[in-house]
Amino acid sequence: MILEHEIPNGSKLYFGNSAKVKRRIEHIASDVLYDNGYEEILTPIFSYHQQRSIADERELIRVNDEKNNSLSLRADSTIDVVRIIEKRLGSNTTQKKWFYIQPVFTYPTSEQYQVGVEFMGEKKLSSVTTIALDIFEKLEVKPLMQISNIKIPKLLVEMFDELCIDDFRHINIDKFINLKVEWLTKLVYLQHLEQIDELIAIVPESIKVELQKMKELCSEISCKNAVLAPMYYAKMLYYDELYFRCIAGNEVYARGGRYKNSDLTSVGFAIYTDALCEALEH
Repeated sequence: MILEHEIPNGSKLYFGNSAKVKRRIEHIASDVLYDNGYEEILTPIFSYHQQRSIADERELIRVNDEKNNSLSLRADSTIDVVRIIEKRLGSNTTQKKWFYIQPVFTYPTSEQYQVGVEFMGEKKLSSVTTIALDIFEKLEVKPLMQISNIKIPKLLVEMFDELCIDDFRHINIDKFINLKVEWLTKLVYLQHLEQIDELIAIVPESIKVELQKMKELCSEISCKNAVLAPMYYAKMLYYDELYFRCIAGNEVYARGGRYKNSDLTSVGFAIYTDALCEALEH
């Protein structure tokens, strides 16, 4: 029996102080973004195109429209925002900087609030990482910034027959080290910027290019609380190169990266409001 006061597992309820904290996060984030030339957009809850954004389509909550076309609740905002700006607004706007404050929904009843940022046509990831850091500073939160390059695990799988992408998903460090390749072992233990030049000098050319991108990103941001994580991998349909996460303990407060939609390269990130709310309440 479902009691009258019950809410579905994974859905969110904010009231009193928690609602006040959530509103403060959104207010500070929107002020920072407006000050940096961003405009707000709110996309529809229902979408025909979410399969372009979600790696596992089983996460989609599906329904049908009045003509029996398949659609789903919004499970991700990034590609919908870029698609709507490019295809629907088109020549009606020259604005390239957009943000949104809205939830996403995944099967069966999970609800997640986000502050999302997209800089369309921009290639420098530092242009948005600095904004994320500014928002956290104003909220008096100091998460660890982890800088990765999702292309590196893919290249390593191509180089070594013994490796598969699941080794990176599960951080199979022993397997990497047991290959007994000096530069690969050093890559496993790469954490700090001062280590990277020594490694760039000995890795294969394709890995060198991707490490150089990580080095350039580090030099462009002023974040003392940052580490490098070149072996990190997360399966995504659009973030497939430079990537960052802001972490405190076991919680991810934000993540973002550089991505392509059709021929357009862009950068963006999302702040996960629910995790941040819980931290600030305590």
